[in-house]
Amino acid sequence: MICGTDAILQKFPKTLRYGFSNLRYVSSLISGVGIFCLGSGVAWYHGIMGMIDPEPIQSLMWAYTILAGSLLSEGATLLVAHNTLKKSALARGQSLKRYILEARDPSVNVVLLEDAAAVLGVIIAASCMGLTSYTGNPLYDCIGSLCIGSLLAVVASFLIYSNSEALIGRAISDDSLKKISESLENDRMVSFKAEVDFDGREITRSYLDNQDLEQILKEVQSFKSMEEMEFFMLSHGERIVNGLGEEVDRIEKELKKRNPEVRHVDLEVL
Repeated sequence: MICGTDAILQKFPKTLRYGFSNLRYVSSLISGVGIFCLGSGVAWYHGIMGMIDPEPIQSLMWAYTILAGSLLSEGATLLVAHNTLKKSALARGQSLKRYILEARDPSVNVVLLEDAAAVLGVIIAASCMGLTSYTGNPLYDCIGSLCIGSLLAVVASFLIYSNSEALIGRAISDDSLKKISESLENDRMVSFKAEVDFDGREITRSYLDNQDLEQILKEVQSFKSMEEMEFFMLSHGERIVNGLGEEVDRIEKELKKRNPEVRHVDLEVL
């Protein structure tokens, strides 16, 4: 039988425990570094060495076959990623470009940008190989390698920058801050100032809307001692405070739902 700490560790995955919330950013950062060092490095090396010591053109049939298969697979993945991100952007009322640039989920940038770079890289490689095959000049193939290396470097640099920014901490945008302010200002439970001040009358009115006022009136009229009145006030006061806690939770959830980039919302009652 497992109990105590062992039970807790088995119940919750490692990525959900404290200290592991930024693991996805670290993984994406490593992916960006790998693309830059390996992908860009190998492509640049091939291009530079081809210019220094050009080799005769070999049969390109297998190369074209592999490129065609890559174009189909990567193109299909890119189309799925594009449609998924477009729906997410529309749901947040943003353009696709802005959604990608402001995305808090690193998988958004990694999947879309890697697939886009792969498709564009295949097109560049096929075009340069075609020119090389047609003219017999290996210089075009070298230029294609350098272009692909530069493309991968751009994608990797963006991934490294965006995920480094996420790890360090990114300030909320002015538009998102404005939306949060408007949400608080338009909530009838809140008197919005520099600090959140809940309207006690609205909290009480919300509580009374769910109560039988006639029954409460009869109960009050039946009181014959101060102890009964005190007990009545304490019991209903506790319920009103519980209702206030429920309103705080509701507002915090709505703010996070409307503004997914907001990680922490902590409303304190003044």
